Amino acid sequence: MSRRRASITTRLTLLFAAVATAVLLALGLLIGNAVEQHFVEQDMEVLSGKTDLAAHLLEQVRSPADWATLPRQLDDSLVGHHGLAVVVLHPDGSRVFATPNAAFPDALLKPAGASSKPQSWAQAGQPWRGISTLLPTGNRELSPMLVAVAVDISHHEHFMSSFRQTLWLFVALAAVLVGFLGWIAVRRGLAPLQAMRRGAAGVTANRLDTRLSLDAVPVELAELAETLNQMLARLEDSFQRLKDFSSDLAHELRTPISNLMTETQVALTRARSADEYREVLASNAEEYERLARMIGDMLFLAQADNGLVVPRREPVDLAAQVRELFDFFDALAEEKGLHLALTGSGQVSGDTLMLRRALANLISNAIRHTPKGGSIQVRIETSGGETKLAVENSGETIPAQHLARIFDRFYRADPSRHRSDEGAGLGLAITRSIIRAHGGEIGVRSVTGGVCFELRMA
Repeated sequence: MSRRRASITTRLTLLFAAVATAVLLALGLLIGNAVEQHFVEQDMEVLSGKTDLAAHLLEQVRSPADWATLPRQLDDSLVGHHGLAVVVLHPDGSRVFATPNAAFPDALLKPAGASSKPQSWAQAGQPWRGISTLLPTGNRELSPMLVAVAVDISHHEHFMSSFRQTLWLFVALAAVLVGFLGWIAVRRGLAPLQAMRRGAAGVTANRLDTRLSLDAVPVELAELAETLNQMLARLEDSFQRLKDFSSDLAHELRTPISNLMTETQVALTRARSADEYREVLASNAEEYERLARMIGDMLFLAQADNGLVVPRREPVDLAAQVRELFDFFDALAEEKGLHLALTGSGQVSGDTLMLRRALANLISNAIRHTPKGGSIQVRIETSGGETKLAVENSGETIPAQHLARIFDRFYRADPSRHRSDEGAGLGLAITRSIIRAHGGEIGVRSVTGGVCFELRMA
């Protein structure tokens, strides 16, 4: 079973909720610590104040009578402070004064444990915070007295407990709310993707002209939409070419097969002589040769389209190859009164037989479309490590709308001029495949009074 994939909406929603929760938790901890620290400072202010008061009263103790009045003075100073506990100890540990609720930890009541740093403890379930200090008396002959002061922090603890509970509840609700709002925002933000999906779902073999609207998508998705539109354009062009190719292929195969069937059926209508049967077989052999060439060419193009044509690399003298082809086509050119001319020279690295085939296709195509008495000129130039070969023939120019498709399989600028001796219409397609297999390019343009094919190779 395939694992269920999480949607972008779910992922972003969870991400928003997680980030919001983390931020709110950090903020809650910061606020909680700040409030608690404020209470500590507030308690320390009270404790320091009472410690200063005790220090003032002890400074006034100089005689036994002062010692007798000290507990009363301390007790009077604590009137109205119900949550405050104070204890005053002699150096020997005996108590001079202690409030009824004084319950200090032993460590805080020892001279060695005296410290102005607040300490917290619980006594009978009641939380306290206190400090202890060694304070001198007015009698310098006596050792300092230990004064411990504590404050009841129950109210603070209750407030902090309620505050934390409210804060964490708010954090949880805020995280849920942010997650929900994030889900809405993501859904709205991804709406253009849904529109693109619906548009792409409407593309079929009969609706390849469908394009995604660039105005309805945000800037971040514009490049994706443009890329998809370009892909659809390429698919439409390839599909149209495939349809045209299939139709042309069926048409090209139908003609020789129809000829074979007709001649065979006619031959079978009555008994014929050996010479007549031999003539029929010879005619059929020509059609079979045409079919074989067509099939061979199609196989070559199929291999070229899949990168299976790997040319050998050897030095090829283009001028020498052109001169040999001129000699080969000399009889055909002389029959039409054509003038063949070659200028320049150049050498490339490639497969001799394949390049010879490409040049033969260009020259034979030029001879076929040059009117009687015309001329065909081949120019070879080398510059900057690149070799250019141009085959220019006089005659009719090719209309601009046909130039882009002149190298397509079975494509003819003027289908009405198709004759059986003109080949299957694969020569230029094969030529382009050969040149591209060698890392070069070939193009065609109409010139004044003719057509020029130009190939470029390193």
